[in-house]
Amino acid sequence: MTETLLYETKKNKNSNFNVWMAFPGIYSFSMSSLGYLWLFRNIDMLEDVNIERVCSDTLKTKIMSQNVDLIGFSFSFDLDFLNIFKMLDKYKIPLKSADRDESHPLIFGGGPVLSANPAPFSAFFDFIIVGDGEEVNIQVIEICKSNNDRPKREILEKLALLDGIYVPSLNQTRGLNPLLQEFNSPKTIKKTTCELSQCISSPILSEKSFFKNTFIIEIARGCANRCGFCLASYLNLPSRFIDYDKIIESIELGLKHTNKLALLGALISAHPRFEDICNYIYEKHSQNPEIELSVSSLRADAIEPNVIKTLVACGQKNTTIAIEAGSDRLRKVINKNLTEVQILNTVQVAKENGLKGLKIYAMIGLPTETEEDLVEMVNLAKKIRQAHKGFDLGFSFTSFVPKPHTPFQWCAREDIKTLENKQNYLKKEFHKLGIKANFSSIKWDYYQGLLSRGGGELSDFILKVYEYGGNLGSFKTAYKEIAKLQNLPGSDSYTTREYDLNEALPWDFIEVAPGKEFLKKEYKRLLKK
Repeated sequence: MTETLLYETKKNKNSNFNVWMAFPGIYSFSMSSLGYLWLFRNIDMLEDVNIERVCSDTLKTKIMSQNVDLIGFSFSFDLDFLNIFKMLDKYKIPLKSADRDESHPLIFGGGPVLSANPAPFSAFFDFIIVGDGEEVNIQVIEICKSNNDRPKREILEKLALLDGIYVPSLNQTRGLNPLLQEFNSPKTIKKTTCELSQCISSPILSEKSFFKNTFIIEIARGCANRCGFCLASYLNLPSRFIDYDKIIESIELGLKHTNKLALLGALISAHPRFEDICNYIYEKHSQNPEIELSVSSLRADAIEPNVIKTLVACGQKNTTIAIEAGSDRLRKVINKNLTEVQILNTVQVAKENGLKGLKIYAMIGLPTETEEDLVEMVNLAKKIRQAHKGFDLGFSFTSFVPKPHTPFQWCAREDIKTLENKQNYLKKEFHKLGIKANFSSIKWDYYQGLLSRGGGELSDFILKVYEYGGNLGSFKTAYKEIAKLQNLPGSDSYTTREYDLNEALPWDFIEVAPGKEFLKKEYKRLLKK
């Protein structure tokens, strides 16, 4: 397997401390995960730690499982738990931390799912990193390594003293869901936030990566727009931008090894020097026409002609914008301050400057959404189609899922039938217009909502889902079975119920700026309550 390492590390380390950095997916996906690779790089640069990347399709490891001291899992998506369990089973490691003894490695996890609400998954990890992991990861390694001969509990007690470290066995919730019994939150865990003093970029290139030999550069983290539903925005506040000169240094490093560049960030075009970055790459392309550039998405209200020209010159034929809702009214409700005029202008600029197509992200079931909002979505698509015949236009729809640490965390999700009716209406109308439209599964989104707002009482449910195969039917069957055994409320109590602003929430013990009181004010402001 061909890999190019872009950093220096010792090949033969004289160490007896062994770490697996585990990715709950196949190798090609892991090599496109910048956060996962960067955290691996940071640990690999330590002289006295042996570390190995392990993926769900890894056939043979260099470090034998019985010699591993510590395993860290990246946890980016709600359903990642299925592959995490498969990997633990594969190496004969008990799934629940309470069932593991001193012979087993310490198991920890990090990533957006666990940072937002670790409660449903807390029974499976010895400890959890809440927030940015770049700095605290190294502290964790040093503590575990220097205390490797001590009992696990002593190590966990030391780890629990660090900001951003949640140790469930030392800091548990007993009251699981506010509807069930008394609700006891553990002590507050403060989410860690990195200053981003350096430019994070691909430390390893691979021909087998999903994005083959692509050098990815993070130029921004977080989003100042703060849409009411958006976990990525609120979980990564404050929004941070990488220094321009450091981005240029990274571009130069990448171009020494590959012609493929990608810019990453929740809202990259909000970077104060985004146009300058694109102009720099355009100049490099004029010297080397083989340079390719791709971007994650662009702001629908701020697409500049020079930016589009750079993308087109560097081989990108399509790009993505997010409009979320069909009407100006609903976009104001969700704090997506974007008008139809701006959207139509964006499409015009994109086409005039050489793009062949545009993918538009949108959502159904947002709070206060009406039938008229859906009609306006169709009308907007119709206007774009009529004005730009031959332009490759596509829409991608998800359904609203209430997420922790957002103003809409208290909002109800619409029931499955209502959402499926809305989805069917849009499918029919977009088919008439001849516009491609993709839709997420309403039922899968429903169970994502269950996991998003659940507490520690869901651990046995999650195990049952895995035991029953992890398909859609297993979620329904597992919940009925566990709910009956443990006297849990119906699953709708997590998803289609509007939460009271004063009730305790399973994730309240995670301290994320700007805080719960601010979220309440935003909830009332946006929904006029």
